[in-house]
Amino acid sequence: MKEQKKTEENKYSKIWINRAVLLAFMDVLMILVSYLAALLLRFDLKFSMIPVMYIDGYLWTMPYYVMITLVVFYVCRLYHSIWRLASVAELRMILTAYMILGVAYIAGMLFMDLHMPRSYYFMGYIISFCLTTAVRFSYRLLRFYANSNEVAASEEKIDRVMVIGAGAAGQALIKEMINSEKLHTQVVCIIDDNPNKKGRMLEGVPIVGNRYSIPEMVKKYHVTRIVYSIPATTGKNRKDILNICKDTGCRMQTVPGVYQLMNGEVSVSKLRNVEITDLLGRAQVKVNMDEIFESIGGKTLLVTGGGGSIGSELCRQIAAAGPKKLIIFDMYENNAYEIQQELKRKYGDDLDLEVLIGSVRNTNRIRWVMKNYKPDVVFHAAAHKHVPLMEDSPCEAIKNNVMGTYKTAVAASRAGVKKFVLISTDKAVNPTNIMGASKRLCEMVVQMMNRQCKDTDFVAVRFGNVLGSNGSVIPLFKKQIAAGGPVTVTDKNIIRYFMTIPEAVSLVLQAAHYAKGGEIFVLDMGEPVRIDDMARNLIRLSGYTPDVDIMTEYTGLRPGEKLFEELLMDEEGLQDTENKLIHIGKPIEMNDEWFKTKLKQLDEAAYREEQSMKSIVAEIVPTYHPKKADL
Repeated sequence: MKEQKKTEENKYSKIWINRAVLLAFMDVLMILVSYLAALLLRFDLKFSMIPVMYIDGYLWTMPYYVMITLVVFYVCRLYHSIWRLASVAELRMILTAYMILGVAYIAGMLFMDLHMPRSYYFMGYIISFCLTTAVRFSYRLLRFYANSNEVAASEEKIDRVMVIGAGAAGQALIKEMINSEKLHTQVVCIIDDNPNKKGRMLEGVPIVGNRYSIPEMVKKYHVTRIVYSIPATTGKNRKDILNICKDTGCRMQTVPGVYQLMNGEVSVSKLRNVEITDLLGRAQVKVNMDEIFESIGGKTLLVTGGGGSIGSELCRQIAAAGPKKLIIFDMYENNAYEIQQELKRKYGDDLDLEVLIGSVRNTNRIRWVMKNYKPDVVFHAAAHKHVPLMEDSPCEAIKNNVMGTYKTAVAASRAGVKKFVLISTDKAVNPTNIMGASKRLCEMVVQMMNRQCKDTDFVAVRFGNVLGSNGSVIPLFKKQIAAGGPVTVTDKNIIRYFMTIPEAVSLVLQAAHYAKGGEIFVLDMGEPVRIDDMARNLIRLSGYTPDVDIMTEYTGLRPGEKLFEELLMDEEGLQDTENKLIHIGKPIEMNDEWFKTKLKQLDEAAYREEQSMKSIVAEIVPTYHPKKADL
């Protein structure tokens, strides 16, 4: 692999050297031609009229001029630029080089004491500047006309692109699209809400109006693809603009958010198709990355359930923060293997990674892991989460979610873990299903452990549904659409709070920094989303018309499912943190000894496969309201 990489590097290095040598040769030729032309112009383009002393002076000065020009050009990196993408920056480099050369030429003239016509120096300097600049920019000009001819010749085969956003990101994107040899695209118009930009040009492309002009301009310019290139816009603005775009029938793409762009780089390769997440209309969760890096950088961290949707993203973001050691613990070997290979490919030997197979239900196994590796921070993401499945297997929800959390928390306390962060859910609030009730019990475990263990800070992080996670509605809807429908929605009025997986994980990591012990961190997730609207928008984004191309069916609420999810309980207060989107809810106190006794009863009942498990849970969690038929 390394040898192949080295061979590739040598190949491209030779290509660059060859191009640089060719360009240097052209520069030498241009300098010689420039000053000879200056002499000819001085004597009315008649070579015979040029005195011999001036010919000798020309021949005497040229080696010095050539040598000093090549040196200055190299120092000013005029042989390092990609001239097919030449722009104002490259022009500035040339101007800088010629300012230096002007001083060097005058010094050389005084040193050599040559008596050449003054016009010779001035005109030669100007002509050489024009010619060397023309050589460099001519390649881009020729490519522009060549691309234009290709576009004209294959009008039907190319994408006609509308770019939304005439800012820095839009300009970078348009520039790459224009100059790319591999893209079969033509940027035909630009949309921007700034009224001062209308009627102007950006990289030769007209700015034709604001968001309300989109449908009209799509028809006028025969647009086939729309690219949204405003990475810093607010959630609502983004949603409003994309809602206008989705009704045009064009393919839609967007640049990533600012937090995803490295050093402000925007490129075609980073474009992605517009997804349902872009239409949520909620501002992206912002976290203090410096605080996060401070909390986990240089420390040993353990992620239980590290192969799952949340767990694997936790591992990705932790790895990026430079931990001392990252331990992934998961009972599903395939999931663990996938995230292991992904992190190895990306970080190699730079990441001290340990992947362990095991279950949090196994007391001896989890104690051995804690004792052997002594993590500083534990992120507990291992859990059964599917509501309907847990309704049919309530004992498994208790074994894995509740007792698994308790065993892991006890093991963490004994091993001297500094912080223990539980991944919870909004379904823990006034639960109507056993999964939610089990997560509520997990929160109770965390608070009990925090009161009893002074050396470990135990906290929980509660958030809503995560888009794109295993078993969530979006992957299901996509599969149903790919199969030709119908798309199934349980109830027309059902609503949910949503967030993306990176946002959820960012919140968890921020909570680890804020944690002082006992808190339940709650995300302000904005307005809830109607699932029916989400399904229909996803159908439109897939290029179909709802209830025409793809039908929607309503199947009724599943066992344990409720129409509205809540993030906060009535008895919980609400405190602000430094992050305005992250709050702290403090549940009521409880009798820890009584709760310990109940945990033991739960454990015994679960392993007896007690049929009345839901009734037992309802006695411990007074906010749990299952259907009477389930008791």
